[in-house]
Amino acid sequence: MSAHPLLTEEERLILNAIQDGFPVEPRPYAALAATLRRRNGLDLSEAGIIERIRSLKERGYIRRLGAVFNSRPLGYTSTLCAARVPEDRVEEFGRLVSSFPQVTHNYVRANPLNVWFTFCYARPEELESFLARLRREVGSREVFELASRRIFKIRAVFNLP
Repeated sequence: MSAHPLLTEEERLILNAIQDGFPVEPRPYAALAATLRRRNGLDLSEAGIIERIRSLKERGYIRRLGAVFNSRPLGYTSTLCAARVPEDRVEEFGRLVSSFPQVTHNYVRANPLNVWFTFCYARPEELESFLARLRREVGSREVFELASRRIFKIRAVFNLP
């Protein structure tokens, strides 16, 4: 994927804070500003936090803000998928994958199967349709579902130093 300009210290603190424990209250950004002020001495208003998050989203650092639910009790299945994508099509493929609201993670790996992502679905035909479309787009059958046998970790937090 394309490189983005470096993050500021302020942006790193905001990204770290919103990944783990986003405030669930009437004015979450005001609460976030207060927490960042208390913990890190960051002097931003509610509007300042909103503006920085908007900028991070526009620049591609944030795809979406939302809760992550345990999908199984809700009747959904989440599965890891991997694809072999030609290097000159990785960015295009990544945008396509990320355009589906059922995709919760999408990343490049140093592996022959170089694009990995998770897909959440209620009915098996949703997954099959999604994978078939991706195979057509890549021009290859090398898009795979890697179904889990056992869940070891349900959350990922990327601490930005």
